[in-house]
Amino acid sequence: MSERPEQPRDPVDAIVAQWAEVRPDLDTTAMEVFGRVNRLSRAIGERMDRAYARFGISRGEFDVLATLRRSGEPYALSPRQLSATLMLTTGGMTGRLDKLERAGLLRRSPDPHDRRGLRVTLTDRGRELVDQAVGAGLAVQTEALSAALDAGRAGQLADLLRELLAATEE
Repeated sequence: MSERPEQPRDPVDAIVAQWAEVRPDLDTTAMEVFGRVNRLSRAIGERMDRAYARFGISRGEFDVLATLRRSGEPYALSPRQLSATLMLTTGGMTGRLDKLERAGLLRRSPDPHDRRGLRVTLTDRGRELVDQAVGAGLAVQTEALSAALDAGRAGQLADLLRELLAATEE
């Protein structure tokens, strides 16, 4: 561990301290970073689940609707494009699309440019719902972020995480 100003202790500190006792030769800096990233992801993920549940959708279903919304008008993509963007199997995507179509949030129709293909299109109801849900999700994230960091530090953290992500996705 490197020398840093004293910060409030968290469960990751306890794990690192235990490793320091039994394996003082280990540099646990990476464990500190990724342990906290994982814990943050879980904690915020649970909050996001609750935020989206108010709209009758799961986080995975939100991701489908949000991907269609971000694609711009006419808010339509192929199931393959959705699967690739969301890193889902076609089987996993089919289940999400079935549920969202039954709820009237999207519709599947033949692709006019490919007789064998389908287009998945966001309905007006789906667009309205995802617009509300994205606001609710951002409110949860903003509240958590601003409770701990000012805008400058939040920006620094975003920059550092972008660098780390880029290095791990090469």
